[in-house]
Amino acid sequence: MTIASNELIEDLIDRTLKNIKAAEQFNQFTIEHLNKKNTPKSWSILECLEHLNLYGDFYLPEIEDRIVKSEQKSTAVFKSGFLGDYFAKSMLPKEKLNKMKTFQDKNPINSDLDKKCIHRFILQQQKTIELLNLASKKDLNKIKTSISISKWIKLKLGDTFRILIYHNDRHIVQANTIITSQQ
Repeated sequence: MTIASNELIEDLIDRTLKNIKAAEQFNQFTIEHLNKKNTPKSWSILECLEHLNLYGDFYLPEIEDRIVKSEQKSTAVFKSGFLGDYFAKSMLPKEKLNKMKTFQDKNPINSDLDKKCIHRFILQQQKTIELLNLASKKDLNKIKTSISISKWIKLKLGDTFRILIYHNDRHIVQANTIITSQQ
């Protein structure tokens, strides 16, 4: 995938703003509703958000560290790497969400969660927007970040943002599906 760097940043900010709005809507539900599951092995709305918070705990400091340390100036075009593009596209929500195995340390099933989980998610999304704005002045191609599953695999910053934000999109869709199925 090749795209103007500023278009990519704008798209990712827009997606993040939509995810903040969705999370704010979740605050209108009772804690019982937010913790309700469709099946004992499925996630609740809060577990979807906590899963994203756990990934944010890894990616946001990693991204910030790489941006702050980099002196690479922005370039007009972002060209996705093969692996980064593959991972990003696999995260995009589809008509029927394909199930993916979650790593144990990122699986919040049966966690005791409250509305602080929503607040934390919103704060992380605000931080994401802050980092996207910083990244708009940097080279999304040359800055590389580690990924949560391996410190040895490095992806382009633009791809890392795409993976993180598409993953958020995916689980916001999942949370909204839970709401719809319970009405």
